Order: sequence, then structure tokens, then C-alpha cells
Amino acid sequence: MLTKSEENYIKEIYALEQKHKADVNTNLLAEKIETKASSVTDMLKKLAKKELLIYQKYKGVKLNSKGEKIALSVIRKHRLWETFLVEKLDFSWDEVHKVAEQLEHIRSEKLTNKLDVYLNFPKVDPHGNPIPDVNGKLIIIDAVCLDQFEIEEEGIFIEVKDESENFLKYLTKNNIVIGAKIKVLEKEEFDNSFKIEIDRKQFNISENVIKNLYLKK
Repeated sequence: MLTKSEENYIKEIYALEQKHKADVNTNLLAEKIETKASSVTDMLKKLAKKELLIYQKYKGVKLNSKGEKIALSVIRKHRLWETFLVEKLDFSWDEVHKVAEQLEHIRSEKLTNKLDVYLNFPKVDPHGNPIPDVNGKLIIIDAVCLDQFEIEEEGIFIEVKDESENFLKYLTKNNIVIGAKIKVLEKEEFDNSFKIEIDRKQFNISENVIKNLYLKK
């Protein structure tokens, strides 16, 4: 049985692998988990002994199939709980991440599967992220980052990458919510900002906002 900390490491390694499409650098992992590189090294050695990942000093770390299965299980629970909190308990999408981080470590597979049934087998969570099914399979989301859109192009906002509380509150304040239709009106070369339109309202958004919004054309 893994500890909460060990599951968190495995989940973060998986996320970084998916983001960078490469073995995970230990310093990058330390930055993500907000701890010392030496502590990360100690944990990776421990997880390697449990045969959950491949760790080579100075070369980074990569989950094996057993470690990936655990990562997807934790992610599945996290995203199902986020969905439950929003759909059934009226939490806002900026409130659920921290709560789900506690609930994701519940051991009962029976509870997780019953939760999935109760929610009618949701495919994505409130932030548009795909939810692994009972076999750990993820649907492929056909989404394009807003920074790839040209002037006069529009699409439906279906996934957000930055799930931090402040960022989601900012999006809500500006009515940038899942399902919103976003149209690009202008692109500023100086700072890569966009002028967009949502529900006939026009406003500017920064490059940092743009790169975290994924749309379906």
C-alpha cells in the first residue's frame, strides 16, 4: 500500500511526462512538488525499489506500466470527485481542486466505481479534463489552444490547463467558462495579447490566459 505522498509523486510524474513528452527531470519535479531536490531523489529511489518507475541518476525518471496504472487511478478518483462536488454539492470549479486532492486517496475501488455510476459515467471533469475509465483509458479531446486561432476564428471553450483558484476566479469573472463561445477579434504582436468576444462582450486577455485555454473549432 502506498502512502499519500507516494501517490502524489506518481501523479505529478505522470502529469509532467504527459506535458513534456519525455522523462521527467528531478529538479523540475522538485519545483512542482515544492520540495528539495534531495528529498525528491530519496522518494524516487524508494518508488524504484517498489518497481513503480525507472530512475537513472542525472537522466530523470519515467513511470513503468505499474506506476502509470496507479497514476491514472488517482487521477480518476480526483476528477470524479471534482465532478461530484460541482454537479451534486454546488461547489464552484475554483473550489474543488484542493478538496479533491484529499478525496483522491480514498482506497475503495467499489466507492470510486459506484461514484462513476452515480454520475452517469462522465467523460470529463468540470475543467474539461478527461476522466480515466475503470480500465484507465482516457478519451482523446479534440482541443486546440487559443494561441493557434487566427483573427475572426471562433470556437467553444472546452478545457482549461491552469486549475489554480485565482486563475479560475478570473475566468469566471470574465464569463470565460466551459461551453463559452470565444471569437478572436485582434492579436497584438507586442505582447501576444488577444482581443476576444464572448456573448457580444469584447475585452483583452493576456498571453498567460490564452495559453491555458483550449477550444473546439
